[in-house]
Amino acid sequence: MSDRIFLSLIIISAIIWIYLLGFRGQFWRSNQRFKPQTIELESYPSVTAIIPARNEAELLPIALRSVLNQDYPGSFSVILVDDRSTDGTANLAKEVAEKSSKPQQLKVIESQPLPPGWTGKLWAIEQGISQAQKITPLPDYFWLTDADIEHDLTNLRQLVIKAQRDNLNLVSLMVLLKCQTFWEKLLIPAFVFFFQKLYPFAWVNDPNNPTAAAAGGCIVIQRQALECIGGIQAVRQALIDDCTLAQAVKSSSQSDRTKSIWLGLTTTTHSLRTYSSLSRIWDTIARTAFTQLNYSAWLLLATLLGMVLTYLVSPIGLVISILTRDWITAITSLFTWSLMTVAYLPTIRLYKISSLWAFYLPAIAFLYILMTIDSAVRYWRGQGGAWKGRVYPQV
Repeated sequence: MSDRIFLSLIIISAIIWIYLLGFRGQFWRSNQRFKPQTIELESYPSVTAIIPARNEAELLPIALRSVLNQDYPGSFSVILVDDRSTDGTANLAKEVAEKSSKPQQLKVIESQPLPPGWTGKLWAIEQGISQAQKITPLPDYFWLTDADIEHDLTNLRQLVIKAQRDNLNLVSLMVLLKCQTFWEKLLIPAFVFFFQKLYPFAWVNDPNNPTAAAAGGCIVIQRQALECIGGIQAVRQALIDDCTLAQAVKSSSQSDRTKSIWLGLTTTTHSLRTYSSLSRIWDTIARTAFTQLNYSAWLLLATLLGMVLTYLVSPIGLVISILTRDWITAITSLFTWSLMTVAYLPTIRLYKISSLWAFYLPAIAFLYILMTIDSAVRYWRGQGGAWKGRVYPQV
C-alpha cells in the first residue's frame, strides 16, 4: 500500500510539471526578452532617474557612470538620494559626475530621518520624486534604479521607446544578476526561475491578465501613472516594493486596456552585486519569502508541502525505487525529474553556465525551502525586511 501511495505522489508531481511546462504562461522558456528597438521617436519625453543609495561607495562609480552616460536624446536628469551613508557615498557621487563632465545633470540630496510606516528604500525614492517635482517642466517619466546596477548605454532610450510605442505605463527589466561564484551558480539562476514561475512574464505583459510584477533594479514609470495610484506613498510599507508598485499601476489601468505594464529579461544591463557566500544569498531570500505568503502560516505550510511534492518527491523516489528494484516507480521518477530539468535549462542557458547545473534543481529547491522557513521564523521573532543594514519590524 505504501508503495502505491509513493508512486501516486510521484505521478502527481509529474502532472504538476506537465502543467508548469504547458499551461503557466511558458514562464520556463525565459523568452520575454528586452529587444533593442530599431525605430526612433520624433521627440523624447523628459526623464528623471531616482537612485536610492546607502553605503554604495564600492559599486557606485560604475553604476552611476552608466546612468550619467546614457545616450538619451531628451531632457534627462539624475537625483541620487544618500540615505545617511557612512562611506562617503554622496561625495563620491559628485566626483563621478565631475569626472563624467556632467555635474549639472546630477543632484545629490541627503535623506531625512525615516518616518513611521515607511521602509528605507521607498522613503529614499519618495524624497527623490519629491525633489524631481520641483523641476520645471515636470518630468514625463521616472527611472527608478539601484546604485549597484550597470546599465547598457542605450538602456534608457530603448526603454522609453518601448513605453511610448506600446503605450505602457510601466516598463521594467530583470537585470542579469552576478553568477560567478559557486553559490551564485547554484542559487541565483534558480531565484530568477522561481520568480518567473510565481509571476509568469507573459501574464504580466498581458493587459487582460491580473498578474503584475516588476524588478526594482530597473523601472521606468510614467509620472501620471504614478500620480494616479497616489504616488510612492501608496506602497510605502511594502517590502516587495517593485511588485506592489506594478500591481497598483496595472490595477489602475484595468479601465483602459490600451495601457499596461511590461516586464522582461535583459543580458546587457546587469547587477554589480556579488554574493560570494551562502549567507548573503540566504539573507536576501529570507528577507521577503514569508512576505510573499502574506505572513500566513497556512500558506507557508501549503507552500512547503507543494515544494516538497514538486521538487523533492521524484529524486527521493528514484533513489528508493532503485534500491528496492521497483522499476515502474524508478521510470516514473526519472521522467518527472527530466521534466524538471528541461524546465530549468533555459534559465541556466540565460546565465551561460554548464547545463549540468539544471540537474541540481531539487537540491536547490531544498535550500529555498529552508530559507522560506527561516523567513517565517524571523517574522515570528519580530524581525522584518532589511535594506542596507536596516531591519524593519513587521506590523
